[in-house]
Amino acid sequence: MFENLSERLERSFKILKGEGIISEINVSETLKDVRRALLDADVNFKIAKQFTDTVKQKALGQNVLQAVKPSQMMIKIVHDELVHLMGGERTDISIRANPAIILIAGLQGSGKTTFSAKLAKHLKSKRRKNPLLVAGDVYRPAAIEQLKVLGSQIEVPVYTEEGSLKPVEIARNAVREAKKNGNDLVIIDTAGRLAVDEEMMNEIAAVKNAVTPHETLFVVDSMTGQDAVNTAFEFNERIDYDGVVLTKLDGDTRGGAALSIRAVVNKPVKFISAGEKMDAIDIFYPERMADRILGMGDIVSLVEKAQEQYDEAEARKLQKKIARDQFDFNDFISQIQQIKKMGNMKELMGMIPGVGKAMKNLDIDDDAFKGIEAIISSMTPDERSNPMLLNGSRRKRIAEGSGTTVTEVNRLLKQFDETRKIMKTVAKGGDLSKLTAGRRP
Repeated sequence: MFENLSERLERSFKILKGEGIISEINVSETLKDVRRALLDADVNFKIAKQFTDTVKQKALGQNVLQAVKPSQMMIKIVHDELVHLMGGERTDISIRANPAIILIAGLQGSGKTTFSAKLAKHLKSKRRKNPLLVAGDVYRPAAIEQLKVLGSQIEVPVYTEEGSLKPVEIARNAVREAKKNGNDLVIIDTAGRLAVDEEMMNEIAAVKNAVTPHETLFVVDSMTGQDAVNTAFEFNERIDYDGVVLTKLDGDTRGGAALSIRAVVNKPVKFISAGEKMDAIDIFYPERMADRILGMGDIVSLVEKAQEQYDEAEARKLQKKIARDQFDFNDFISQIQQIKKMGNMKELMGMIPGVGKAMKNLDIDDDAFKGIEAIISSMTPDERSNPMLLNGSRRKRIAEGSGTTVTEVNRLLKQFDETRKIMKTVAKGGDLSKLTAGRRP
């Protein structure tokens, strides 16, 4: 996400490289380029101008320390202003009531239904809520079925009234159903249109008045750029929502919506969503997003994702096996599964500082481990537990069974052996330099 904007901003800061001082001339030149980068990212013109004017004012008022380069100082000022532009701090959703009611609104195709299911799963696993999903989009034929399918995937009940064209009644009845069944969270998916119209707005307003939700979220497709901001403004004028959800951030988005919406509607972005997977939802942190836009990575989010998959008991068990040199292919495949659960591989790699830029043009498939998994799956239980059994004839059989080559099997065995050696050395508190000595970089 934001690859183009990140690249343009990096180019802008290069104007200041080699400059010994921050002067009005080099600042103006740099910020002219920054403004162009923001406009190309589809940031609202007025906001882009205000942003660069504020940065210029702060930059010229700075006494640059001898140890700090002007370009570094400028990046720091731009970073802080980006954070401010996007809201400063994260804003939580209101779900303390029982049942807490969340109303989901937005245009057709913005990703409302998918997000509703993602949010239900997120709050179920992270906040220990017992949600009920409500199929309130009575016009789109596939909407009810889609929500039912997603609900079954995440094991969350879905309230429907097949054949009804009365979303207000459906919403009221769903809340009653939730109270009766002990659901402490109700998430209501609503109908959208291809564009803002009076009928849709009246309907959403009527549903909101009927159930008085504790949280109203506006879902917007970030790929629509400036149109997203305009739509956000119109929706806010009519239903006065509490927060924004940016979807489809995994697409070729220019990022302008994320930077403009807060300033235009004065409502916080609360969630971001990328991809179709039910885990592909993140709380919006302005500072972390600014880090990513400026190519600094997002190591905090990466660590959090890793911790979500961390099992302390399993980790202790694994540590003992490593220390005894008993790490086998069962453990190897288990670790791969943990990594896969963390999310999209390219996005994960982009969270590591300095890596995102290097991987800009690389296409990393989520099936990157497919070949490894196929090879390990073709092993017998004895072979997985005792890799020493893997002689030439067994390797040939595994290659044929996995649809790979003997060379690929040999490569995996070599990688596995090196991984095991490193893990054993680390577990014993040894010196890793001995392992890497003599290896070609």
